[in-house]
Amino acid sequence: MRKVPLGRSGLEVSRLGFGCMGLAEFYGDALSNDDAEKVLEGALARGVNFFDTADMYGSGRNEEQLSGFLKKHRDDVVIATKFAIRRGEDGTWLGLSNDPKYIAEACDASLRRLGVDVIDLYYMHRRDREVPVEESVGAMADLVKAGKVGAIGLSEVSVETLKAANGVHPIAALQSEYSVVTRDMEAEVIPACRDIGTALVAYSPLGRGLLTGAYRSAADFSASDYRMAGNPRFAGGALEKNLSLVDQLKEIADGKGVSLAQIALAWVLAKGDDIIPIPGTKKIARLEENIGALDIELSADEIAAIERAVPTDAVVGSRYPETTASTLNA
Repeated sequence: MRKVPLGRSGLEVSRLGFGCMGLAEFYGDALSNDDAEKVLEGALARGVNFFDTADMYGSGRNEEQLSGFLKKHRDDVVIATKFAIRRGEDGTWLGLSNDPKYIAEACDASLRRLGVDVIDLYYMHRRDREVPVEESVGAMADLVKAGKVGAIGLSEVSVETLKAANGVHPIAALQSEYSVVTRDMEAEVIPACRDIGTALVAYSPLGRGLLTGAYRSAADFSASDYRMAGNPRFAGGALEKNLSLVDQLKEIADGKGVSLAQIALAWVLAKGDDIIPIPGTKKIARLEENIGALDIELSADEIAAIERAVPTDAVVGSRYPETTASTLNA
């Protein structure tokens, strides 16, 4: 597994990371801590060293799922977590906070749940417009000075916010959704990241499973999966319309002798070493499939064919519900 720099942080991460959210919530039933650890061990054994979580995933449970794994492999792993989206222990949504006092408290709570002394990369999960970003990043910089955090990241912010934050402390990474079905950050966000030396960490590089081909109808989702009820690209008949794009992409994958998921990941990987996708899974077989994308080389003609097959304006449905979308690009 090749490693690449994570912005200007001094950290080196595997070319493909691992998104841990689905181990605890949202995509069907949560795994037990033991089963989650088996998947994490499988990823590390295959060269993945970059693991991404957040304090809101499972209301802290996802961080706890990582603790046993980190205890055994702390020196081999780059761990990223996030604050800002507040939830109660029962999962109740309690709003956003970027308040400096809250940031310090959230960091200490994440350190306890993860069972580590230092969080390698600490993200502001969403920006609260009520708090100047300079104040929030200043509080995050204080955590770096205190030795509790190694590097600072942001998630789903505007170019203006990114530049303002970077003026306070170097921003190692910006995490945003990026895949062949979500390309709106190409015009301004990715160039801005490159201008200041910030890596783009691409979450949902498989379009929340849309680009795996595993989901063809409502019957393919478990009752505890949020997508059919809560994601506009799957709910209300959108899935059936988006499958026409998926099928066109699959024709390209079949012609190259690779899987649909692999062609989708290979497309993200081809966009540059400063763009690091973090697909997640609960299955070792899927993990191996995802890692196989690293061996796929796409020509300029193949990249163009993929983008013609999935035009940016052809995807049906926004990527978040309207109530959540207001927190994006803040």
